[in-house]
Amino acid sequence: MKMRKKLLEMLEVRKAEIIQIRRYLHEHPEVSFKEEKTAQYILDFYKGKDVEIQSNVGNAFGIIVTIKGGRPGKTIGLRADFDAVPIVEETDVPFKSRNHGVMHACGHDGHTAYLLVLADCLIQLKASIPGTIKIIHQPAEETPPGGAKGIVDSGLLDGLDAVFGIHLFPTHLAGYVGYRSGYAMAGRTSFKLSIQGVGGHGSSPHLANDAIVAGCYFVTAIQTIVSRRLNPFDVGVITIGSFDGRGSSNVIKERVELEGDVRYMTTKTQQLIDKEVHRIVNGIEAEFGVQCELTYNADYPPLYNDLQITAAVRASLESMHDPDIKQVVEFPMFSGSEDFSYYLEKIPGCFFYIGCQPKGAEKIYFNHNPKFDIDEDSLLVAAKAVAQVVCSFYELA
Repeated sequence: MKMRKKLLEMLEVRKAEIIQIRRYLHEHPEVSFKEEKTAQYILDFYKGKDVEIQSNVGNAFGIIVTIKGGRPGKTIGLRADFDAVPIVEETDVPFKSRNHGVMHACGHDGHTAYLLVLADCLIQLKASIPGTIKIIHQPAEETPPGGAKGIVDSGLLDGLDAVFGIHLFPTHLAGYVGYRSGYAMAGRTSFKLSIQGVGGHGSSPHLANDAIVAGCYFVTAIQTIVSRRLNPFDVGVITIGSFDGRGSSNVIKERVELEGDVRYMTTKTQQLIDKEVHRIVNGIEAEFGVQCELTYNADYPPLYNDLQITAAVRASLESMHDPDIKQVVEFPMFSGSEDFSYYLEKIPGCFFYIGCQPKGAEKIYFNHNPKFDIDEDSLLVAAKAVAQVVCSFYELA
């Protein structure tokens, strides 16, 4: 039997196992940088298998499993993240989180489940693989600086010819696969600004220096970056999410603190916004005679899918004619961020999307909602889609 057909049939037989693993992980979620038990569960899965395993990779609990094929050739990476988020779960599923206040509300339990079983199938068929496959089990996608950067910086992925990853989204039904070439997901920067003025009595503003007034000016001025500095055809968003200036009605505030979030679709836009934010902060210091302390951290870069590889992924998936994969459609630009972008900064690859909308749901809850759930049929779709991409990359029949 040809390898491609055999691999897909092996995955179909093990669909219930993929679901079982996902449910176990869903019951036992752990937040970013604290996924010790999840990492051990993954390591235990590979015990006794003919692979090379590297653990504690990067800045957290990263795991790289190397599958060496029967013949030399190119090396690719397949990545799944395994952290959860600090949310109190509100679903009614029987495998609800046992760790109160922590939930797999972004589908990473499903990502890990499908990749574990796919990896095991590839291990069994590795004699037919003309190259090497690195399975990347990544922690801490949700919390900057993220787990991807640490794994990339470790150097253990140097020399990869391509890297692939997926994400479950409830915007579409199971059977949907979405792709996008070029810039596909936004980069993200977070910042904090402390403004130090001079406190005083409300009756004598001339003897004080009001930090609130300076802070309000910053909130207004920073929005002009998008409206007046950014090309109208470029995408950028600046949000002030916190303004801590609480005090008394007759007291001029001496100090305020603001926190914000910046999103952008290209590195060019990122650099422009960065420059303008710092320019405005310097201007506020000069205009109001206050002292500003700006902490400005680029969390994740924009996610850029290689044009040639993404075209190959699309063509491969469109040629499958598999009953579980019903649609292969171009996905719109998405303003969410994803630290898979760190892999794609160094390695050409493609990050694509798998529909997981629950069947018959009256209301759809997006990722990070306490009622987020998935159609578990999407897990086999993910496994098959990535298996197809692997076989096509190696030109396996």
